[in-house]
Amino acid sequence: GLKYLSAPTSASHDGVASPCINFLLSRQIESEKGPEWAVAEAPFAIIADTEIIKNAPSETFKAGFGDLISKITAVKDWELASKLRAERYSEYAASMALLSAKIVMDHANEIRPGFEESARILVKALIGSGVAISIAGSSRPASGSEHLFSHALDILAAEKGYRNTHHGIQVALGTIMMADLQGQDWKKIREKLMEAGVPVTAKEAGLDRKAVIEALTIAHKIRDRFTILGTSGLTEAAAKRLAERTGVIS
Repeated sequence: GLKYLSAPTSASHDGVASPCINFLLSRQIESEKGPEWAVAEAPFAIIADTEIIKNAPSETFKAGFGDLISKITAVKDWELASKLRAERYSEYAASMALLSAKIVMDHANEIRPGFEESARILVKALIGSGVAISIAGSSRPASGSEHLFSHALDILAAEKGYRNTHHGIQVALGTIMMADLQGQDWKKIREKLMEAGVPVTAKEAGLDRKAVIEALTIAHKIRDRFTILGTSGLTEAAAKRLAERTGVIS
């Protein structure tokens, strides 16, 4: 593995410190070159200049917040897989991922572009999430059913021409809905997202209503990862009810 240094110019996702490759890109690399080419290492160092990052587009701040808050549902999915599928679980990695989410939730109304402290809060939390992934040896503590929903949206955009948006914003919508399925306090999550200015409806995010429903019905098939969606996923009717119940679509 080639050693590399990470020097992010925005704080839009936890890839700044993660050993994982973008999921859809990794699928493409695997199909073209083989699975051994789709493996990366964590950066040996990270240089994050918050003076630069604070001036990144506002959507990157929203996306970064959304990606971080998703650890709440990702860890719950991981716990579920550990109990029902005897999947290896790291309490340390899970705790670090949840701490990353808590940091930004506690400062939700402070996360705004143009402020260096906002950039600093986001970067610290994103690095923490990346470290949690390294400890776990997989993206499990940072990526669950909410990420499957986002990946499904991206696939539908590529195959059917639906609109998609920033990864973290899609993940945020997924987190609201999956938290509901998990019996977590999705209303509090939605409230914190709103405080940070993150879209909480498909319309606000620029997503098609039909795409949201279809993505929910295929998300469980995106990868071999057990989540709250189970092995059979959601029917179209159940997906519609979930999205409407949580206010993601109306």
